[in-house]
Amino acid sequence: MKDSALSFDDALQRFLLDAQVLLTQAQECLQHLELIDSDPDACRCLDNALDSLARQATHLGLREVAHYTTALQQLLAPACRDGSLQREALPAVEACLTLLAWQLELVDPLTGRLNLDIGEQLVLLGELAKVVQQPLARTCTSCDERGSVCIHPHGEAADGTQPGRSPSRY
Repeated sequence: MKDSALSFDDALQRFLLDAQVLLTQAQECLQHLELIDSDPDACRCLDNALDSLARQATHLGLREVAHYTTALQQLLAPACRDGSLQREALPAVEACLTLLAWQLELVDPLTGRLNLDIGEQLVLLGELAKVVQQPLARTCTSCDERGSVCIHPHGEAADGTQPGRSPSRY
């Protein structure tokens, strides 16, 4: 059992180092987008950095970081794919990346948990969704009760909401 604990500690430390590199890369892509509107290479770079960060966090079981990063990446992906990430969206993206950097600093180095209220995440994601004109994913009951940003796909009939309760939004 001690070996698995050491393995997790090592994996977490590697993740935190990789996450800083990926976050720096995402911030550099954002700076490039500030210079050249909707640059497809910078958009792809931003999308890839966030996707990689979200996947690594998910793989390691860092639920809070994974959910937030995935939600951010999913909001930006359509604009990045279409080359339509406009200058007006960049301050909201920067605010989201700043929060992500702060959260990575606060990840518990022993457990990988981030014991924070997700209210600020939801506000920033909501602002970004308005600017990029993307709908926010609905939260399922399970994620809503845990206070997690929900990244699960939801169908019309099986959206995870309780009877008589409308689907929550970020």
